[in-house]
Amino acid sequence: MVERTTLYPEYPILLVIAGPTAVGKTSVAIEVARHFDCEIISADSRQFYREMVIGTAVPDAGQLAEVKHHMIGNLPVTDSYNVSRFGQDVLTLLPGLFSHNPIAVMVGGSGLYIKAVCEGIDDLPDADTELRAMLHAKVKSEGLAPLRAMLLKLDPEYSAVVDPANPNRIIRALEVCLATGKTYTSFRIRQPVKRDFRIISFMLELPREELHQRINSRVDQMFDDGLEEEARSLYPIRHLNALNTVGYRELFDYFESKCSLAEAIEKIKTNTRRYARRQITWFRKEKDMIRCKPDAGEIIRIVEEFISQHS
Repeated sequence: MVERTTLYPEYPILLVIAGPTAVGKTSVAIEVARHFDCEIISADSRQFYREMVIGTAVPDAGQLAEVKHHMIGNLPVTDSYNVSRFGQDVLTLLPGLFSHNPIAVMVGGSGLYIKAVCEGIDDLPDADTELRAMLHAKVKSEGLAPLRAMLLKLDPEYSAVVDPANPNRIIRALEVCLATGKTYTSFRIRQPVKRDFRIISFMLELPREELHQRINSRVDQMFDDGLEEEARSLYPIRHLNALNTVGYRELFDYFESKCSLAEAIEKIKTNTRRYARRQITWFRKEKDMIRCKPDAGEIIRIVEEFISQHS
């Protein structure tokens, strides 16, 4: 049992523990939260949905019992949740957490969701579900190239910086352009918003081969835990944006006889590794993040040293 620390700051601190999928964020965050006797906020863009448990690697019942978690399983998958709402919800939640403990932990691999809390995020219009469905259908029938051309015409500035291989980003930008008649760029925040709490951010890292082994093992474990059955239960609502997610879309192809089960499993592993690379690229661009191994003891040492120097 980890003993509660006697070192506490006079001002609130949000500890951010980020990194790629399967790097060990959950176990590290729990150990850090137990040490500081505080609570955890999930910053995973799919763990909000109560029907998506296995495929999003939600902490198990034992882990959830160790430390109180927020923003896990709190929404139905049919809810059109977005990053702006997440940022607002967490900023509403934090004062209550800080009233009991000046430290809180936020853990996850969704960089944009973390950014929404730490710096602020664009106040974008709500998604138009019919428009989104139309754009997704266009990608499925014609590929991404026509949407890239449309975005270049409607918002050349954002077209120059968006990942050209990311359909979700391109579709979201087009939704805003088509629904509002304004460019997506015009809604984007130029300067970070100052928060009334301090932020200490960590990016967990592992050697590439070790991370890939962890990813492969996690996918195998997900199937042992019933991922195929979970995906089958969600297949009737596969059109929802939340389900356009690694681990589900490959199985939907299998259910439609577009590939074998073995091929679907291998695709999930491959696509998860690719997603991890994109996460690593995102977090390495965040200059204020402290890069370290998934070692709770090292994080605790750094935090307590920071507190002692700034008390």
